[in-house]
Order: sequence, then C-alpha cells, then structure tokens
Amino acid sequence: MSDKDYHFTLNKIALQTVVELFENYGGTKPISVHRLPASASERTYFRLKSEAYSILGAWNPNIKENEAFFSFTTQFLDKGLPVPQIYSILDNRKAYLLEDLGDLTLFRHLQGVKKTESWNEQLTNLYFQAIDYLIQFQMAGKDFDFSKAYPRFCFDEQSILWDLQYFKYYFLKLAGVLFDEQALEDDFRKFAAFLTRASSHYFMYRDFQSRNIMIQGNNLYFIDYQGGRKGPLQYDLASLLFDAKADIPASIRETLLQYYLQQLPHFTSVDKDEFLYYWPGFVFARIFQALGTYGLRGFFQQKNHFLLSIPFALNNLSSLLENYGFPYQMPELERVLSEITRNETLKSFGKQTQRLQVEIVSFSYRNGIPNDISGNGGGFVFDCRTLPNPGINPQYSKLTGNHSETIHFFEQFPEVNQFIYHCEALVKQSIRSYLDKGYTHLLVCMGCTGGQHRSVYCANALAQKISASPDYDVIITHRELSSNKSIFIDD
Repeated sequence: MSDKDYHFTLNKIALQTVVELFENYGGTKPISVHRLPASASERTYFRLKSEAYSILGAWNPNIKENEAFFSFTTQFLDKGLPVPQIYSILDNRKAYLLEDLGDLTLFRHLQGVKKTESWNEQLTNLYFQAIDYLIQFQMAGKDFDFSKAYPRFCFDEQSILWDLQYFKYYFLKLAGVLFDEQALEDDFRKFAAFLTRASSHYFMYRDFQSRNIMIQGNNLYFIDYQGGRKGPLQYDLASLLFDAKADIPASIRETLLQYYLQQLPHFTSVDKDEFLYYWPGFVFARIFQALGTYGLRGFFQQKNHFLLSIPFALNNLSSLLENYGFPYQMPELERVLSEITRNETLKSFGKQTQRLQVEIVSFSYRNGIPNDISGNGGGFVFDCRTLPNPGINPQYSKLTGNHSETIHFFEQFPEVNQFIYHCEALVKQSIRSYLDKGYTHLLVCMGCTGGQHRSVYCANALAQKISASPDYDVIITHRELSSNKSIFIDD
C-alpha cells in the first residue's frame, strides 16, 4: 500500500469511527461533519454537529497518548481548571468525543490585532490571564497522578536528550548545518545535566503556547496537554513567551516574565535568583525543540508553512545569545547556534512575499482524494461524477478533458455550465476570505471516476473563471494525466 493510500484509508477509518461514536452518544446522526485543519500533531479532529449541539471527535491510534489525555483531563477538571469536557470514549480507547471550544485561539486573536497595531493592553491582559492559569496548572503537579504520563513520567535527562537529538537530526542535518558530531553530543550531555539540576516537581504542560489556548467569550480554555509530565517551572513559561510566530515584543516579554515572578510566590515558595539562573537554559531548550518540529514538518514532510516560523525562532536565539550569551562551556553547541543565527538562507523564509496560491487538482476517486501537502487542510472537493460522461462513448475513450472534441461535448450541456458557476461562486468566496486573513494556500479538487474527462474539463473551466486577478496565483495539476504517459494531451 502506498503512503497516499495508507493515509486515505486511515482518514476514512477515523471519520467512520468518530461518526459512529457520535451516533451512539447522542442517538442521532450528525447533520454535518467537518475535518479540522491538520496541525503539528498526528491526531485527527472532526467537528460534528446535530440540530442541538456541536462536538469535536478525535481519533488517535496512539492509545498511551490518549490515556494520558484522559487521566490529565479528569484531574484538571477536578481541580476546576478550564479544559474541555470528555463526553464519550470508544471501548478500544482510539477515539473520543470532547467539548467544542470553537476556533478562536489566542494566536489567531493576536494575529488579528497585529493587522492594525503591533500590540495593545488587551493582549497583555490576556497573557496575564494565561500566566495565572499556567501557575495553577504547574501547582497541580504537587499532588498529581503521573502514572499515565506519556512518553515519560518526568522531564528528565532522557527527555532532554530526545529533544536535542530531534533538533540535531530534523533541523541541523536537514538544514545542511555542519558540525562535529562527537563534540556536539558531548555538549548535549553537559546541557542536559545542567537543566536536570533545576527544581522539577511541578506539572510541566510541555506545549503551553498561544495555539493551545482557546478564547471563548471572556474566558480562556486550554487544550493539548497530553504530553505533560513532572518537570520544572521555567519550560512552560519559555513556551509561552518565546512562541515563535507570536513574536511577542521584547519589552512585553520582560513585563510578562516579571508578572509571572510576582504571582508565583502566592502559590509556592520559590527562589527567584535560582529560577532566573536556569531560565535562559530552558528558553534555549524550548527553542531547540521547536526548531526540530519546524524541520520535521517543513523540511522532511514538506509542510511549508512550518518553515515560516524558523526566522522568528532564530531571532529569539539571537536575542538570547546577545542578552545572556551561552555561558555553559559548550563550545560546539554555541558555535552551531552562532552559525544558524547568521544563516541568510534560514533567515529568508519569513521574508519571502507570500501570495495566495489557489491549487486546482483534477483526480480519480479510484486513487483517492489528493493530499494537501501545504499542511493547512480545508479547501474544496467537488464531485464531477454527476455530469454527463463522454468516456462511455468509444470516440472519446483516448481523449481527455483537454481535447477540443471533449470540450465541445461538455459545452452542449447547460448542467455542466451550472455546475462550474456554483463552484466558481464558492471558491471566489473563499479566495476573498483567504486574502483578507493572509492565508497562502487554497486547495480545490475536482474528481471523477477516471480523472480523464469530467474532472479535467471542470478544473480547466474553473481555473479560467478565477485566474484573472493580480492578487493570487492559480496552479492546475491533472494528477492522473501526469502519471499516465499513454494519454496524449493537446497543446
């Protein structure tokens, strides 16, 4: 089975599973099911709606990770922390239903504000509120059951070394950065040993950043904590304040750091000097982990929007090196950091002008719906199989939707023109919204049985309708034609 077929089958299983779970939970079929855009996670989420309510369905074959989420959620809810309710769990523990908290994250809200101003007091207050909750999450670790934590019980030397290897193999190597392997390994071990000396008996959320903080009305809710474990205070604050594309101004970041240090003594006794002694190290550690993710998703999996975060992370590294240096006597690691922060190629990712790209793909349903390699998810899939099919007539069997004879065939049918008209209206509506929001990729798929006649004609016709604009680019791919060398295509 090809990778494409595997993922298509996996997505089909996920959809069927959460729909069945929804039906068993509510006693009714959903009136709509919408797959949410993919993120850095391998989990698949769907929004399922009935006449009365909306629920999220999650599918994840990693049962141990799911068990961590179930255990942590129960404990957080018992402590009154704002996390989503879990409504139902499949017997095999691979799927579950949870509270739908909407689509507005702190990151999305921040990006909206930045369209008109760089920062405002309301944003600062939202971050103050997030920090208040962060401390409560961290303090929960004092009497917490970590028995279900995955993949590690605590943020120990092994966890840190995993993150450093992740940084080395998925970022440094894939970015073409040269280094002395043994010297870097020696420095990694010194660095991990240094970090493990920090006080480490709190709940460490692991990914406490703006995309995992939901805004609903005037309240904040928190998601994606299944990677949590016992750990230090500094790491989660570093995750929040040095969240790459959030790009918090340095002065605001310092204000938020001081606010955290002022609030922390209300909950626990802490040595401020000791906290600040380890603080830069954990900021470095978090940025290394983030760069590993950007490399894996961007360089390796070709999800280009992850590459756009790299310059922000490098700016944060430059600021850290300038303000704190790297005083841990780890010369090879320090040299590597100095090199990547000066690397003009890596710094250029965020400077590229990002035009909206509308990608129109014709395809055969026999070979599955095309994958969105941009990583954004969403877009359209239009089913052309209801249209008149020239392929049943022998005279068209060796022709495609690109040939003039086939084009003339379709032009005889008003329903074909009507179909294109409605597709055009929907796509143009999304284009306007994507341009307004600064999105860079919209996938439009046209499918038929063989991917030779109807889908090809409709993809070409739609492209002709929407292509006359200086605001975006239109790219057409006829997937099945490009892979079938026996089909002749007119110029």
